Amino acid sequence: EVQLQASGGGLVQAGGSLRLSCAASGFTFDDYGIGWFRQAPGKEREAVSGINVSDGTTYYADSVKGRFTISSDNAKSTVYLQMNALKPEDTAVYYCAALKGEYGQPWTIYDYWGQGTQVTVSS
Repeated sequence: EVQLQASGGGLVQAGGSLRLSCAASGFTFDDYGIGWFRQAPGKEREAVSGINVSDGTTYYADSVKGRFTISSDNAKSTVYLQMNALKPEDTAVYYCAALKGEYGQPWTIYDYWGQGTQVTVSS
């Protein structure tokens, strides 16, 4: 059974940090790109960051560059999103998703999705 388990969300003050985890199982992790997406109430789902597990190539939305860092632990089939200098506008439900091959967009092309984890940044 394919599973993506997202965790690590929470409530943090502006300027704080959180680390999200996305634990994968049930598929060949190295063959996929993993993306983090977020959706705030009343807004479209948007891409945040992504990584090609096979070679470690990373991608970031302009809004998070310099603040967020994506990484993968292939031995644990887990992708992390380190989020620093958080802003109230980062508040959203964060989802991880897996796409066969490489990270890509839009979010609608992804094969598998995790359940989402809430990130709330207070001002």
